[in-house]
Amino acid sequence: MAVRLNPYLHFSGNAREAMELYRSVLGGHLEVMTFGDVGGGGGEYPDDGVMHAFLRTEHGLELMASDGHDPDAGGPDKVSLSLSGDDRDTLSRWFEALAADGGTVDVPLGKQVWGDVFGQVTDRFGIRWLVNVATPAV
Repeated sequence: MAVRLNPYLHFSGNAREAMELYRSVLGGHLEVMTFGDVGGGGGEYPDDGVMHAFLRTEHGLELMASDGHDPDAGGPDKVSLSLSGDDRDTLSRWFEALAADGGTVDVPLGKQVWGDVFGQVTDRFGIRWLVNVATPAV
């Protein structure tokens, strides 16, 4: 049996918008189940709030998210999502798309001391993405 570690992001009411952005950037199929789909949010969450969202991409990436994050509990300041591989065109495109429309480039994509191309971007939802393009083996 295979075991996986899947990132699960928590948002304060904008999980659908974030996951739609990630689907538009990374591609794939997005499934969204609302609180209303499972009988309602019990007054704590709106019926159209995201109880669970699951994005699976053609590249084998899987990302999950939901609404219901307590903003007073802190944000994603201790977690980064890392995209790695050797497909420079795809990874560069994803980097630029995550930076667009309110994102911030923290470290521009560029050659690093370890030999790879690396950059860091924080998207408009406050999620930090590390993008590493491996240098082809000689």
